[in-house]
Amino acid sequence: MSGGVPTRPTRMRRALRGPRPENVPLLVGRACVLVGLLDIAAGSFPRFRHSRMHALAEVLPGSFGPFAAALSLSAGVLLLLLAHGLKRRKRRAWRAAVALLPLGAVAQFTYRHSLLGVLISVILLALLLRHRSEFAALPDPRSRWRALANFVLMSAGSVLLGLLVVNAHPHRMLGDPSLADRLTHVLYGLLGVEGPVDYRGNTSWTVAFSLGALGLLTAITTIYLAFRPEHPAARLTEDDESRLRDLLARHGGRDSLGHFALRRDKAVVFSPSGKAAVTYRVVSGVMLASGDPIGDVEAWPGAIERFMDEARAHSWTPAVMGCSETGGEVWTRETGLDALELGDEAVVDVADFSLAGRAMRNVRQMVKRIERAGYETRVRRVADLSEAELDRVRRAADAWRGTDTERGFSMALGRIGDPSDGDCLIATAHKQDSEPGEYGDLKAVLHFVPWGTDGASLDLMRRDRAADPGMNELLIVAALQAAPRLGIARVSLNFAMFRAALARGEKIGAGPVLRAWRGLLVFLSRWFQIESLYKFNAKFRPRWEPRFVVYRRSADLPRIGFAAMQAEGFVTVPLPRFLRHRTPGRRPCPHQTPAQAA
Repeated sequence: MSGGVPTRPTRMRRALRGPRPENVPLLVGRACVLVGLLDIAAGSFPRFRHSRMHALAEVLPGSFGPFAAALSLSAGVLLLLLAHGLKRRKRRAWRAAVALLPLGAVAQFTYRHSLLGVLISVILLALLLRHRSEFAALPDPRSRWRALANFVLMSAGSVLLGLLVVNAHPHRMLGDPSLADRLTHVLYGLLGVEGPVDYRGNTSWTVAFSLGALGLLTAITTIYLAFRPEHPAARLTEDDESRLRDLLARHGGRDSLGHFALRRDKAVVFSPSGKAAVTYRVVSGVMLASGDPIGDVEAWPGAIERFMDEARAHSWTPAVMGCSETGGEVWTRETGLDALELGDEAVVDVADFSLAGRAMRNVRQMVKRIERAGYETRVRRVADLSEAELDRVRRAADAWRGTDTERGFSMALGRIGDPSDGDCLIATAHKQDSEPGEYGDLKAVLHFVPWGTDGASLDLMRRDRAADPGMNELLIVAALQAAPRLGIARVSLNFAMFRAALARGEKIGAGPVLRAWRGLLVFLSRWFQIESLYKFNAKFRPRWEPRFVVYRRSADLPRIGFAAMQAEGFVTVPLPRFLRHRTPGRRPCPHQTPAQAA
């Protein structure tokens, strides 16, 4: 029988064949997690080794020889470290596991004569060798700062495990040492030095070897990460940027986010014909593209295929943030991925914009009030500004940033006044003060990037916090009114996440689910400006263009969301200033979204 539901004999034959190859990395990774946790438990808690789990704990890889506790802890931590890489099909994790498991099997047989212990290691090893082709993923982009992160995390984990080991023998401990003494004993033990806590019998040796093993493991992994070959995060090369600019010159009018592909902290893959490209950044194992592919629509499938090949080669999770409806249709058709509406982009058609009418009364009154207060506006191409004025704009924009870190990825260029960006627009607000500040009479800045030959996309909004409210509204109106003389027919403003849910949820007749969803979005707006950005955009009566997120499966959405928040700068742990890495010959690319200043 062809098609339909598999018959019972068919299902039985599939079961007898074992796990499907694509599930092997996940299976092996989970097995390593389980074995690693049990190894750590066996090494940390003496009661565990004498409980009903004793028979299983005795045959785990690493639980052998006269230093069983120390070896068990080391093997458990190593297996936990390898598990994530094995799940992601990483070749180096596979090599490390293949090297570790035979040693465990030999040691099991040599010291304990445990055939079951040998069998566990051999089964996992055989599974890895049989499906070695499944573990072909290349390393992620990285730098030696990973060694510092490893040292901090491993040290913290070793201290916590060390406290467990020290406190796991209360009946053999001499006296009643304080918490400070126990912590001191752990820190000394990680360095291989005897601490202030003492035990009866051989327990002191067990604790000492366990702590020493944790300290040695921390040192070895940190040294390995520090001295392994460096693979820095990909950057947009000058040749890549030149090719992208050629594509944008011919096809840049198709997507308002196209110019943001020129961020220099992105990498790019081109179609075989070179007529299309996809730019991306890798964040926490997610290969994150933004907007539509650049170039000829007919060549998009070739660029998308290259993107997916790169994701498979490194075992990255593919995702696209903020693509248009057309882009989403092409992505889903060519890759089998799914798409979910993420929000709407506010686009103002210049010919239809006017301050007249009741709907624009609030904006009109605000603009008139600010103009009466003595503010004036200027809207110019970047190429028309002097270097001194550009420098003042750059310094002011940096000083007026509202957060410690720059934000932006999908709708931010990350620079102002670069010589190659002369066709960008800068709108500035000025007011003559009796005592000019550090930035002269400059009070607010808006920066727009080109959208084809007749459009502009809002990139950045900054204002002096001491200036009158309404600077952003004033400059947007000024830019829209100056657009005709600059040959601009359409202006893309901010992106409003979940705009449709916010709009429908406040209308009469909205159901309880929609109202609850809107309530959650309003609550989250306290931190992420979801509702305020939507209301700010709505003031200018734009048309709304939906934008989508493209993903592989629903289980990936939390991971993609977290990666996107990292890329946009909402989740970040900045390094100290003196440790921040800068690529030689490149100005650092800040991350800033228009949402920051709205």
